[in-house]
Amino acid sequence: MSIAGRHSMIELYGCPRALLDDLPRVRAAMLEAVTVSRGQLVGECSHRFSPHGVTMVGLLAESHISIHTWPEHGYAAADVFTCGEHGEPELACRRLAQLLAAERFELRTVDRGRPGGLEQPLSSPA
Repeated sequence: MSIAGRHSMIELYGCPRALLDDLPRVRAAMLEAVTVSRGQLVGECSHRFSPHGVTMVGLLAESHISIHTWPEHGYAAADVFTCGEHGEPELACRRLAQLLAAERFELRTVDRGRPGGLEQPLSSPA
């Protein structure tokens, strides 16, 4: 096995507060991100928090996508994990940044299941 998969994580800053608190729009962004990355959605779960905030998780045939929003801070965090070497989770993350109208973002991708895939892992014997 060369890698088990690719895991992209994105931090989104300066997003419109109303957008981050709108569950149907966050869901639409998630579905579009899955499509752009050529993923296949097989299930989903969501929750709108009170007084604000949304969490969505999409189960993919390839693994998962998740989005968590903090509208009061204009901030959202998302991650996309695709199994195998051919997934493109970065495309999904970049599309989320566009659709959630982030002023700026930070994106990181790591290879999973390969020693050294994490730059500075914390590890200890089990």
